[in-house]
Amino acid sequence: MKSITSTLRQWLTSQQTIGFIVSVVVMAAVSLAFFYPDNFEHNDLRQHDMVQGLANSHEIDQYKAETGVQSMWTGSLFSGMPAFQIAPKYSSSTWYQWVTKVYGLGLPSPSNLLFMMMLGFMILMMALGIRWYWGLIGAIAWGLSSYFVIIIGAGHIWKFVTLAYIPPTIAGIIVAYRGRFITGGALAAFFTMMQVASNHVQMTYYFGFLIAAIIVAFFIKALKRKELKRWSLATATLLVAAAAGLLANLPNLYHTNRYAKETMRGEGTVEMATEADGGLSRDYITQYSYGRAETLSLLIPNVKGGASLKPVNGAPALLPMTEVAANTDTYLDTPSRNVLSQLPQYFGEPEMTNGPVYAGAIIVMLFLLGCIVVKGPLKWALVTATVLSILLAWGRNFMGLTDLFIDLVPMYSKFRTPESILVVAQFCMPLLGMLGLVKWIKTSREISGLKSLYIASGITAFLCLIAVAVPSIYGVEDELSRQLVNAPGYEKIYINLLSLRESMVRADALRSLLFIVAGAVVMWLFAKGKLKRSFYVAAILGVLVTADLYTADKRYLSHESFVATGGRATSIEPTAADLEILRDTDPDYRVLDLDRFAQAEPSYFHKTLGGYHAAKLGRYQDLIDRHITRLQSETDYDVINMLNARYIVYQGQVMENPDAMGNAWFVDSLKITSSRLDELNGLADVDLRHQAVIDAEQAQLLGVDANLSPISDSDEITLTSYAPDRLTYQASSTRGGLAVLSEVWFPWGWKAYIDGKETPVGRVNYLLRAVNIPAGNHSIELVFAPETVNSTVAVAKAAISLIYIWVLIAIAMAVARLRKQEN
Repeated sequence: MKSITSTLRQWLTSQQTIGFIVSVVVMAAVSLAFFYPDNFEHNDLRQHDMVQGLANSHEIDQYKAETGVQSMWTGSLFSGMPAFQIAPKYSSSTWYQWVTKVYGLGLPSPSNLLFMMMLGFMILMMALGIRWYWGLIGAIAWGLSSYFVIIIGAGHIWKFVTLAYIPPTIAGIIVAYRGRFITGGALAAFFTMMQVASNHVQMTYYFGFLIAAIIVAFFIKALKRKELKRWSLATATLLVAAAAGLLANLPNLYHTNRYAKETMRGEGTVEMATEADGGLSRDYITQYSYGRAETLSLLIPNVKGGASLKPVNGAPALLPMTEVAANTDTYLDTPSRNVLSQLPQYFGEPEMTNGPVYAGAIIVMLFLLGCIVVKGPLKWALVTATVLSILLAWGRNFMGLTDLFIDLVPMYSKFRTPESILVVAQFCMPLLGMLGLVKWIKTSREISGLKSLYIASGITAFLCLIAVAVPSIYGVEDELSRQLVNAPGYEKIYINLLSLRESMVRADALRSLLFIVAGAVVMWLFAKGKLKRSFYVAAILGVLVTADLYTADKRYLSHESFVATGGRATSIEPTAADLEILRDTDPDYRVLDLDRFAQAEPSYFHKTLGGYHAAKLGRYQDLIDRHITRLQSETDYDVINMLNARYIVYQGQVMENPDAMGNAWFVDSLKITSSRLDELNGLADVDLRHQAVIDAEQAQLLGVDANLSPISDSDEITLTSYAPDRLTYQASSTRGGLAVLSEVWFPWGWKAYIDGKETPVGRVNYLLRAVNIPAGNHSIELVFAPETVNSTVAVAKAAISLIYIWVLIAIAMAVARLRKQEN
């Protein structure tokens, strides 16, 4: 009986293990090279979403640094909101935070992200039993898919990390259905935990369609082979794994789900509250839909002009038409140069874009090859998911299917940007492509092998050749160009615009054509016996695929995108207006920055009425739409005043607002309403400094009616202590009364205590908090501490422990299996 050490040594020296180690080195080298030298110089991308996250969480982070307390509420944006989707940090998450650092091999950022994406796909390739050098091609192709580089540039890091953990999750599913229940379940549970922890539900949701297709594929296979018992056991194991992975993230999932109902993505606005189906509007859902012809960007990146913007020196910069070709200054007349320098290169859908979804010319060819040579239900699962993702990505351009999914498929109406579902096609293409390539190698020297190569390369080459010969065939006109042709004096500019667009399409179509021909020639040489070893085919194809995607990706993210920081972390610089306001030593006021109302940066320095967040509270969105950004009437200003906007910034000028109502005040009368709409509209009918609008149920909760006690001149309530999740007031009144607090109301989590005794927190003025205070001098404390945090964290820690134990058992079983094989 050989020792465990001997067994492990045997495993480490096996060809596949050595190949995996070599693959890790190659993937790390590619990842480091792509971002060199910025990754080593610690230069910064200043991505929009990262700046947004820094601004939104600044108050919470400072509070944590000073007190050690993780607040679940912030007052820094939209006059206050829960932090469940700003800084979702729970004590249970510290139990697996180390994984992402290890998974990224400790590489400098953002190279670690590219490596994580490739490593996950490589794990899937190994789970499928594919030889390491074929798997390496697929891993590099998946990792260098243009969409991933683009979202790094945009700062969608959690979306990226979620996608990085999806391939190994699917690896676990496949391993389980192949009969290794414990190992497959452990993989699936572990990577489901990490995937969900990355907190991008939309990406997880989209890949649910693919996972469902894979499960059905294995069911069909089991049905044909009469192996339903094994399929059932695998399915049961995977259900447990999925449950464990979800429960490991229960604090975030539970609070996000509950919070979502109060946001503009649930039924949180007054308009949505009156709709039968709830959810987002169809126009909003279908923003950023992919054009039908634009789908060819999977094969030809610039088929619709590529990108509108590119990060340059930490900020998005227009990619103008005048940079399409060299020396445009010499052959464009002055009017054309002036106009075209202001027009983006992208001419697809109305929304702007940072780049296309490009899978790689050779990868698309190999995908078609896989469609031909691979047999069995798994192929059909991948093909079905690819086609479905493309059709759904069309969004408003294929409303029949989009409407069907919005109406019938649970949760589909909660997400917008349908073009992002193309990540599913991006995943399926290299996966089926590698499965097809491995299958083809075995039959390449047969007539059927050559025929399949001719078909796959012929179709993709033909699509490119058409675009080379007739670049307008896929459409170079759009609404902008049609406006130019109809404008007097713009005829020549219109002609130059179309000419430049055609040159872009032609150049990229020729580029893709050359890569397809090169890849097909290498494979043909192997089929004809000119290349003796499949390893040589893999090496050459790997270089071609890497060169193709690497150079295409550099168009959308390159050295000029970074900002030299000298090793400093991302920071936000204050404007002159910010500095002027910060001279006010009293921190407990708010700022209405009309110049940057929908931007995140002001929230870094002040408590603001505006901000940037995709899931703000629905009631606050109603105030924004009706009052805050209008300022057309006395009512609008009264709403601004009740939100304690001491400073207003407009066109760079700071105006102090003497009518701001402060942090809290007593009111002497109420307007009681019976519906949400009446409550909102009621704000226009009262003097908010002396009267409050209240829903009948809230009035009952607070124990008040329309006849309040008169307020004397000596009655006052003052904020004495502020923290994001804890506010203390001192109140003094002769008869008692209803105190309105200039703080955003939320239906759960906030508790009020008067002299240590709990009292109800009600809602007035549509979204402010209120407390009924008895006569005399009292201390009032409001604390945001949802009781569900502790209970969900306890469940999460138990689930995480279970997953780690499961993984250890799977490792022990793998070692035992190796020892058994040797003996």
